[in-house]
Amino acid sequence: MISTIVQTATSPQFVFAVLVSVAVFATILTLLTAVTGGSQLKSRMKMVATERDEIRARERARMATEKAQGRGSLRVDETKFAGIKGVVDRLDLRKALADEATVKKLRTAGFRGQQPLTLFLFARFSLPFLFLALAIFYIFGLGNFNEHSTMMRSFMCVGAAYAGFYAPNLYVSNLAGKRSDSIRKAWPDALDLMLICVESGMSVEAAFKRVSEEIGSQSVPLAEELVLVGAELSYLSERRQAYENLAQRTGLDSVSAVSQAMIQAERYGTPIGAALRVLANESREQRMTEAEKKAAALPPKLTVPMIVFFLPVLFGVILGPAGIQISQQGGIFGGG
Repeated sequence: MISTIVQTATSPQFVFAVLVSVAVFATILTLLTAVTGGSQLKSRMKMVATERDEIRARERARMATEKAQGRGSLRVDETKFAGIKGVVDRLDLRKALADEATVKKLRTAGFRGQQPLTLFLFARFSLPFLFLALAIFYIFGLGNFNEHSTMMRSFMCVGAAYAGFYAPNLYVSNLAGKRSDSIRKAWPDALDLMLICVESGMSVEAAFKRVSEEIGSQSVPLAEELVLVGAELSYLSERRQAYENLAQRTGLDSVSAVSQAMIQAERYGTPIGAALRVLANESREQRMTEAEKKAAALPPKLTVPMIVFFLPVLFGVILGPAGIQISQQGGIFGGG
């Protein structure tokens, strides 16, 4: 029975069928994602609205605590992850596996609060054992890689455990990179819209809300961040903290510059429109510079693919008919 399963799993037909199935599933998933993009925006905006309610509840709890030292902060659905939180607290994984850079990376990836950090630490703790068990079953249980020595197969299992340990970091880094790219591309347009709203006489909170509604079709993460800034401006005791939180969550220099300009305008009463106009032009020029750099680096990258794939086909098209005529005449010297 085991030999039949192993033979079926390692056969080329089975592997090819699995690859084709994965490709078809990925294609269908991509099409469905493109069709249901609006629902993703609605879900993210709903999540931000929920977080705005959490901010309101947290601030009310803080003001109540200042008056009477009584109850702690409010949390939503904390009992759902009580078991995981217990494991993390019991093993003190926060001290062993988390630091300020980890929290900042999670915040940049769009995960805020203590629950994502708890899940991240639990994943870093449990995934090495899971990957190790799967590697042992695949290598030793199913009898794969028998041509290698036992020591080499053991190193493969240890490598799988290391991969499980760093898999959450790779996932968070990849998600943070995609989120930062989305915000960076849409940020100049958001500044232009912000400038129009501010110069038309709207308040900063109303401008953030309006821009978040308009920019959502271009960048869902940026719309989420702008809605969150508007909520923090309404409920935080210091408006400066809201701008600093925006810069910390995004981790982008252009956003940090705008946040500092907003802070200076709030502190000294300077007009925001002039600063936003200058920063919008700088952000747009920076985006154009990045596009020009990518365009300049394109010809060297295309040299090798053109030599490998384009030139052989060109030679075949040009020399093919001549070769056919020469072969029909009996060779180069056949006509004589």
